[in-house]
Amino acid sequence: MKFFEQFSEKHPKAAQWIREGGLFLIFSYVVTFIKYLMLTFLPGFFQGIVGQTEWTWPGIQVQMFGVPFTLSVIGNSLADGGLAFTLANYTSILLGECINFPLQRNVTFRSHGPILPQALCHLGGTIAVMLIMNLFTCIWNPVTAAFGVPDAVRNIVTTVATGGVAMIIIFAVDKTIFAPGFGKKKEA
Repeated sequence: MKFFEQFSEKHPKAAQWIREGGLFLIFSYVVTFIKYLMLTFLPGFFQGIVGQTEWTWPGIQVQMFGVPFTLSVIGNSLADGGLAFTLANYTSILLGECINFPLQRNVTFRSHGPILPQALCHLGGTIAVMLIMNLFTCIWNPVTAAFGVPDAVRNIVTTVATGGVAMIIIFAVDKTIFAPGFGKKKEA
């Protein structure tokens, strides 16, 4: 600990980035694991409610490398779990962010800014991430499955790619909205 204290005294900005980045990663991984646990049972739960229903938007049928799939920014084809998986995924994301947002706001960034604008900006970043991840997985999963990539490998790449994109986007959003002075009127 003495090393980090000395480092913090010499390089306060770098130490702040290391502290915030480290806590951000730890909390993000814990919340991701919680989301993963929810995704083990929620699709079955929602399938019992909505059955085998496909729900995609825009739902355009396309081909890549000779592999047909449904291009969707929102929702999933039946082959990818349909409406049941979509509801499970969005539920896990919403509940996960209900845990993540206060941890990042209060512990990682120690923010005392206006909570409503911060929550709305964080929600906007989360929605952007969801749309990007959905678009990636609707292409990645069917194409790699058609080429015989094992499920375990596909899932690892999906987790790393989507998680990496999510962490970069959400960290940038959080670093902005939790900064001192966010939401305060600038004096002329």
